[in-house]
Amino acid sequence: MQIRSVGIDLGKTTFHLVALGDNGKVLLKKKFTQKQLIAFTANMQTCLIGMEACSGSHFLGRALREQGHDVKLIPAQFVKPFVKSNKNDFIDAEAIAEAVDRENMRFVPIKTDDQLDLQALHRVRDRLMARRTALINQIRAFLLVRGTVFAKSPIRLREALPEVLENVNENLTPRMRNLVAMLWSEWKDLELQIVQMNDEVERIASSDEACRRLRQIPGIGPLVATAIVASIGNGAAFRKGREFAAWLGLLPNQHSTGGKVRLYGISKRGNSYLRKILIHGARAVVLRSKRDRIAMGPWMTSLETRAPRNVLIVATAHKLARIAWAVLSTGQHYRAVPEAVTV
Repeated sequence: MQIRSVGIDLGKTTFHLVALGDNGKVLLKKKFTQKQLIAFTANMQTCLIGMEACSGSHFLGRALREQGHDVKLIPAQFVKPFVKSNKNDFIDAEAIAEAVDRENMRFVPIKTDDQLDLQALHRVRDRLMARRTALINQIRAFLLVRGTVFAKSPIRLREALPEVLENVNENLTPRMRNLVAMLWSEWKDLELQIVQMNDEVERIASSDEACRRLRQIPGIGPLVATAIVASIGNGAAFRKGREFAAWLGLLPNQHSTGGKVRLYGISKRGNSYLRKILIHGARAVVLRSKRDRIAMGPWMTSLETRAPRNVLIVATAHKLARIAWAVLSTGQHYRAVPEAVTV
């Protein structure tokens, strides 16, 4: 029984495996737990194994690679066209086995433990930031109901809150004062946790060689650098920088037919968190940098004369993404374009 490809449909507790032969015929259908699956594949002939990219696929992919199998992860949207008729776990596994054998299929690199740890760090920090914003909005709403209004900046609210809680003349009932005091204590705890997260990101960005090279690029600091490394590693999954920018959703959404090209706004697909912080970095470059000191300064000034400010910011983010891919894929340091030498 010669197996050409194997598809595994992943679940939390059950895993469905389908093996296809050289003629595409189904040779094997089995259902396992995770331990049973790893034991079964250890005794199976080495072959091509495909799985949908998800949270549990990276661990299992590394385990199967250690057994000698050629493991590839496929984005779920690329498997869907291969699903026949109705949907169940075995049909999904068969579709994965067919998709993984295609030469022009796009795959997801298997992440290392360091990448997964760094990605988790960013996810926790992003959740804490969202929780802090929700907490500030709730405090503002409670005080607004009592007729107390503050300036828009969180700094103004943070500076005024101790006085509001201590001033007995404020129009706050004892119960509301206790609630606001509890929220104020929670806010200070969140601030401390976010500072600890930022320090950890800074430490990692300073110790990792790839992050240090990325930080030489204008607009890319420790946060963006570590997020890029956690997402794409050395960038080997992309053939060129434009593919990385397209994966981030920074290219126009295209809907062309009949020889007529139609381009709309950016596609916004891919990693939304990485796209968001990369655009924030590009905004800092556009608004804060001295353009006569950076290589892309003349390009930014030229584009600004014929495009809106937000278009310029997204275009700058696109350029930064392509530069970041080049730095990671070549292993070289960022080099600004040297000024022309006049003789």
